[in-house]
Amino acid sequence: MGKAPKKRSLADKVRKTKTTSEIKNNPFEVKINRKKFDVLGRKSKHDVGLPGVSRSKAVNKRKETLLKEYKQKNRCSKFIDRRFGEYDTKMAPEDKILQRFTMERQRVHEKKDVYNLNEEEELTHYGQSLAEMEKFNDVVNSDDESEEKGLLSAELTASHFGGGGGLLRKKALGEEEEGGQRAKSRQELIEELIQKSKQEKRERQVQREEAQELTEKLDQDWKNIQSLMVKKTPKADKQEEKPKLEEYDMMVRELGFEMKAQPSEKMKTPEELAKEEREKLQKLEADRLRRMMGEEVVEGAQSQIHFSADDLNDGFVLDKHDKKTLAYQDGKWNMGEEEEEEEEDEAEDEEGEGESSEEQESDAEEDKVEEEEEEEEEEEEEEGSGEDDGHSDLESEQESENEEEEEASPKPKKTLSKEEVKAQQEAAKAELPYTFAAPESYNDLKDMLRGHTSDNQRLIVARTQKSNHPSLAVGNKLKLQKLFGFLLEYIGELATRSPPELSTIDKLIPEVYALCQMFPDAACKAMQSILGDAAHSMEETLEVKGHAAFPTLDMLIYLKVTALLFPTSDFRHPVTTPALLFISQALTKCPVRSLQDLTSGLVLCSLGVEYVSFSKRFLPELINFLVGTLHLAVQDKASLGYIVVPPFRASGKYSDLLVLSSSESCRSWSKKSLPLSATQQLDLENNPDRDTHRLTCLSTCLDLVKRCCLLYKDLPSFTHIFQPIRTLLSKHLSTQTLPLQELSSEIVEAISSMPVTQSALVFDKRKPIPLKLLTPKIVEVLDYGKKRGSTREEREKERLKHKYKREFKGALREIRKDSRFLAREKLNEVMNRCGYNSS
Repeated sequence: MGKAPKKRSLADKVRKTKTTSEIKNNPFEVKINRKKFDVLGRKSKHDVGLPGVSRSKAVNKRKETLLKEYKQKNRCSKFIDRRFGEYDTKMAPEDKILQRFTMERQRVHEKKDVYNLNEEEELTHYGQSLAEMEKFNDVVNSDDESEEKGLLSAELTASHFGGGGGLLRKKALGEEEEGGQRAKSRQELIEELIQKSKQEKRERQVQREEAQELTEKLDQDWKNIQSLMVKKTPKADKQEEKPKLEEYDMMVRELGFEMKAQPSEKMKTPEELAKEEREKLQKLEADRLRRMMGEEVVEGAQSQIHFSADDLNDGFVLDKHDKKTLAYQDGKWNMGEEEEEEEEDEAEDEEGEGESSEEQESDAEEDKVEEEEEEEEEEEEEEGSGEDDGHSDLESEQESENEEEEEASPKPKKTLSKEEVKAQQEAAKAELPYTFAAPESYNDLKDMLRGHTSDNQRLIVARTQKSNHPSLAVGNKLKLQKLFGFLLEYIGELATRSPPELSTIDKLIPEVYALCQMFPDAACKAMQSILGDAAHSMEETLEVKGHAAFPTLDMLIYLKVTALLFPTSDFRHPVTTPALLFISQALTKCPVRSLQDLTSGLVLCSLGVEYVSFSKRFLPELINFLVGTLHLAVQDKASLGYIVVPPFRASGKYSDLLVLSSSESCRSWSKKSLPLSATQQLDLENNPDRDTHRLTCLSTCLDLVKRCCLLYKDLPSFTHIFQPIRTLLSKHLSTQTLPLQELSSEIVEAISSMPVTQSALVFDKRKPIPLKLLTPKIVEVLDYGKKRGSTREEREKERLKHKYKREFKGALREIRKDSRFLAREKLNEVMNRCGYNSS
């Protein structure tokens, strides 16, 4: 049997259309695929190609296939009969017609009868039928009103609501028939109705009053009968029969007398506090100016009233003591009421707290006694006693009004004499102003503080800061930042004076700290500029001379202020780190040539210890300087046993600065702190004064060594670091400094008591274990240039994978071309609809 003929599609017909010879011969239509190299025996099918022809064939193919499918999409040329039972062959035609009619009637009925109510259902409201409620059979039950109230008579209805003409005519005819009298007019009928209604109202009022009188009479009779029926027990029996209160009831009653909590004021913001402080200072300044001009000052508000623990907060105030105080003077009883009243009036504002507390305690005791008496009286009184005391409240109100009028009446003002006014003016001029303007320059600050004591200078700076708070005006922030810089400059000037005003600097430091907390960035920049200038000047001096002098007193104070204003425990800080480096550089590069230089160096050492007290950072320059300082006190420098580090020398001109001239000075010396003024000017005229200062320097040095031992005791190399100090104190200075023998022995014991924790470094005796290595996997390749795999199944698998990848790529490529073709066709349709010519 032969193969079945393959069905030819339209795409095959398009693909097999032959190209003309003109296209084949056109060099612009032909594309030659060049080869990298020729292979003998290999024939290539795609050496020459026609891309234009291939593209046109693909377009024609898609027009015949894909375009037609796109145009016929979502189109249907068939009619579907969706009537009920049309395609059901088992149903009879009559059944189909009947079922369709029923469904049509149901659909119409559902639409029409949506809002129709069923007449058989009974409508209700709150459980009552609406049909019963429409009959209005409610009965009006009222004791106060008559049954006729609310009903309208025929005459009233006819006269007020129309239609009354016929009724009036009928009534007139009836009256004529009866008595032959004349008919009444409309006005007369209305008057009769009004009189009748008034008469009925009066009758009802009389009945109500009679009923009220009878009720009151009955109540009074019942009270008389009840008093006869109740047997009154004696008072002694009452007290015995009265049950004792339990502890819980007593606590409840005590809590009832306690004062309730008063609402506290809300927390105020820093801006509000600054505003209140400024207003207070402005008010005080205005009062001072009035006193200086001789004007009378209006007294401020009264001082805050003191409340004791026993105060009931009921508004009761005891104006004066009821009891008269007795005094014995010159053998006679002195009852000076007028003098005591004057003294009490003057001392009310100053000592009113103690008196008010005593008065309130006595009032509380009297109130307790009165309450007990009132309770006993209330038990004995009868219920009708309330009428007798009806006017007591009026009398108390009149008394309180009289007291208020007396309090409100202004006291006569005291007139001051000319001498008193003049003295008041002089006192006001001597006072400090309460408000100050922020200085614009350093000279303004100096003028502001010149001639004042240290306390007044601190007060002036504080008031300037409060009067120019940043929250009060826009430019105050810049003014206070400038004030911080001016204060630092002023502190430096105070330190350079002779003698230096250290007490004034101490008073100004809190205000400088407050400004630093308010403007940390500006304070940081100001201190950085000062430290930078000092470091640059020291470097320039070192480059020129090779050595530099120790920092002056103003720079030492700046370093101390830096430790107070900024944290010293940070690992790296923009202010304290440069300051610590400056201290280290000064301790290393500045040579010691006099006792004044040594004093400055010890002050720098104390500052260095303060800087590293929290972080416990090791400072080698500090230890080296302390070792050099102790070396200056050694007399015999032949065999030292330690190394001296610059700026000190083992022997030379300035290596005996701390050697005592005589041993007798040790007996008269007493321990004192090292004065800061010695760093600026040191006047030592004779040898005893020099020996005293030398011993003070040695004492300070040993104190610093002891503090360093406590700081660095946790270091592994502690014994090696302090080995030179141990050698100095145990061998060279053991017998020379007798007053400091106790302190030096403590330091030697502290150094020797520390255990040696480290051991010598040696190689490990065991052979080290090598690292684990992974053996590489070697795969033998037999067929070079072919697909891997030796078996037939693996080769078939690789071939199918390669074919699948190729077909998959071709399918993706065709899908992309189809989508681009459809996009072009859709664009052409849109262009044609809009009236654009596609050509």
